[in-house]
Amino acid sequence: MGIKLIRISVIYFMIGVCIGLYMSMVHDYSLTPVHVHINLLGWTALTLAGLIYHLFPAVSSTKLAKAHFWLHNVGLPLMMIGLFFLVLGSEAVVPLIAAGGFLTTVGILLFGVNILRELKAE
Repeated sequence: MGIKLIRISVIYFMIGVCIGLYMSMVHDYSLTPVHVHINLLGWTALTLAGLIYHLFPAVSSTKLAKAHFWLHNVGLPLMMIGLFFLVLGSEAVVPLIAAGGFLTTVGILLFGVNILRELKAE
């Protein structure tokens, strides 16, 4: 699972960097919240989780790890798509942002519980 998360995180990184390049080219920085969240929660957080799961396979084989994987990778795109459309002026997507944010947060909290429970000094 660790390598899979790292590979997914690179996709988030490429998307985030492309959004940043677009904003700098058109001198419109209204998508900054999307850019920042994709880079932080997509690239950085998932890379670190992937490295931890790769280095500590016992931690990655739990139900909590699998729940983290799916909640994070379903919630984050929902939240980012919603945030993108909110920035463009559509208030109708606020529930999508809330749902995506909730799923992502629960996934990250499960990751934390999993680390605290399963990661042991050897």
